[in-house]
Amino acid sequence: MATIHDVALRAGVSVTTVSRVLNNRGYISQKTRDKVYQTMNELNYRPNEIARSLLRKQSNVIGLIIPDVSHPFFGELASYVEYHAYQNGFKIMLCNSHMDPSKEREYVEMLKGNRVDGIIMGSHTLEVDEYMNLHSPIVTFDRKIGEDIPFISSDNYQGGVMAAELLLAKNRRQLAHICGNLELQMLSNRRTIGFVDTLQAHGVKPVMIHETDLNVFDQHQYTELVDELLAQHPEVDGLFVTSDLMAVHALKQIVLGGRKVPDDIAIIGYDDSRAAAYTVPGITTIRQPVEAMAKLAIDLIRRQLAEEKIGMEHILPVTIVERETT
Repeated sequence: MATIHDVALRAGVSVTTVSRVLNNRGYISQKTRDKVYQTMNELNYRPNEIARSLLRKQSNVIGLIIPDVSHPFFGELASYVEYHAYQNGFKIMLCNSHMDPSKEREYVEMLKGNRVDGIIMGSHTLEVDEYMNLHSPIVTFDRKIGEDIPFISSDNYQGGVMAAELLLAKNRRQLAHICGNLELQMLSNRRTIGFVDTLQAHGVKPVMIHETDLNVFDQHQYTELVDELLAQHPEVDGLFVTSDLMAVHALKQIVLGGRKVPDDIAIIGYDDSRAAAYTVPGITTIRQPVEAMAKLAIDLIRRQLAEEKIGMEHILPVTIVERETT
């Protein structure tokens, strides 16, 4: 079986250079990098990842726990996290929790057992104490779970304000709002607060419909919630929902019900996932800077590993993307 010394000898470089190529550390010219990889293939050399991680006390693996990778926002988030992790010499271990506490707990234990360098939490069904006991760098999305754990979110409150202001500017006054389960302690709930606060300041009281199931990404429930709204409140002429996936379902059910968008009902979503631009009409939405959020998450893990001082609160600005549903 070939060793790292065999690779170095055949490639005409030092063992240190081969090690740097393997660990993506230090400057190595592309010509040298290609030569080392070519030699590894010729010798069928496979580095012992366990031995390498024990030696350097780092696995170069980051765990990412999200509710559901098939959800457009989390799928895009995972893609960007993987991209920026790779650019920084890390690999990603992806875990789908499906908002199941027992499954999330098993994944957390698995990540601990595999000695990952850090964990990015995009799913939050466990008690805060279980996160606090991880003893690894952690970054959370859309939930603050402790004074010493950094979190990332978009400016959810301002997003709700923007949605309300746009609907009012379009002369919509019979407004409705569909959101996730507000009992979950998520920073995304502030989208609802910003929306309601702004409307109340203008003397408008929206119809409120929210999920009650802990499975906040149940697409069948989205359809039921929209149908409930249309049946009970046919007067509604403007709708803000807290994800683009909800907006897609709203658009479908409204059109199937024989009403026109935006003539009869205007719709605003949240995220600016790719799906928002693919529908006809295209969905107006509040854009989260998902790539910037993913890049920042990797940077915060890296800086914690380097024992650098970091801030705990990272709220990124949102923008409104107006398409045909308004």
